Amino acid sequence: MFEVIKKGLETSLQDYPGRVGFLNQGFPPSGPMDSWSFRLANLLVGNKAEEAALECQYTGPSLKFESDHVIAICGGDMQPKIDGAAVPLWESILIKKGQTLELSFCLTGARTYIAFSGSIQSELWLGSKSTFHKAAVGGIDGRAIQEGQKISLGNSNSKIGKKIKADVIPEMSNNGVWEIEVVRGPNDDWLDNNGYQTFLDAKWKLQARSDRTGFRLDGPLLSFNEKATNKSPEHGYEPSNIIDQGYPIGGINLAGQTPIILVNDGPSMGGFIVPFTVPSASFWKLGQAKPSEYFKFKEISVEEAQDMRSYQTLICSEESII
Repeated sequence: MFEVIKKGLETSLQDYPGRVGFLNQGFPPSGPMDSWSFRLANLLVGNKAEEAALECQYTGPSLKFESDHVIAICGGDMQPKIDGAAVPLWESILIKKGQTLELSFCLTGARTYIAFSGSIQSELWLGSKSTFHKAAVGGIDGRAIQEGQKISLGNSNSKIGKKIKADVIPEMSNNGVWEIEVVRGPNDDWLDNNGYQTFLDAKWKLQARSDRTGFRLDGPLLSFNEKATNKSPEHGYEPSNIIDQGYPIGGINLAGQTPIILVNDGPSMGGFIVPFTVPSASFWKLGQAKPSEYFKFKEISVEEAQDMRSYQTLICSEESII
């Protein structure tokens, strides 16, 4: 068990791949934004890759432990310390009874994952422990962790000193620009050729008004083809309006002239076109980007996106641990 001394910024319980299969009921998958770092953290402490762990964003928590436990910290660098002494990322470490783990603000990346041997004990909600903040379900009491809470951990025989191979650690941006892969569609016939090229050529700035529901972007104006400007009235007034449709997870919907990437807690349907979709294997980059950093989009094929996913699944395995 550990006690929450400082809660951090919306530190929440997540599991992988989250709450799958309930979009038709209005419940998105939730789960970790950076599932690459999340899964590696779990493997370091001897858990299955999908077990529940903490997602910390921008500023991390302080946790006081009531018994010895093996933990691992992966993802963005929140300068973790145990009783004031710096501890490494991407490695299983021991925290002893009475000691306090402290995380600060992110030096690199935006989200850090803390995995605990034996995992966090929490009830399943629609088959998942992931927190869905907007509906106050899942996780621990349906919300981010709170100061004064005591959170139970399972038992395990995990060992310390395990490390992730250097060549499989995700590489954080060091210049504030992230290359984000996209595939075309589902509404890839509403922008004209100039609109598509403008989207791919531009550097898009991530707005501060972004969260686990959607990432809003600032950039140039996009142009539309005749299908968007000369349409039947049920599709709405703006060129980017369309009759309500289902949204893919990772869909980049165009709200007027504002692209919004629909991420882990995003809506399941709406009335805006989706000219591009970010594949799941690129979500980790979204999760590690800070507001005011930039996205440069790179178009790939569906087959390339599937290959990226297969590769990421392969490296998020015991073979990546030394």
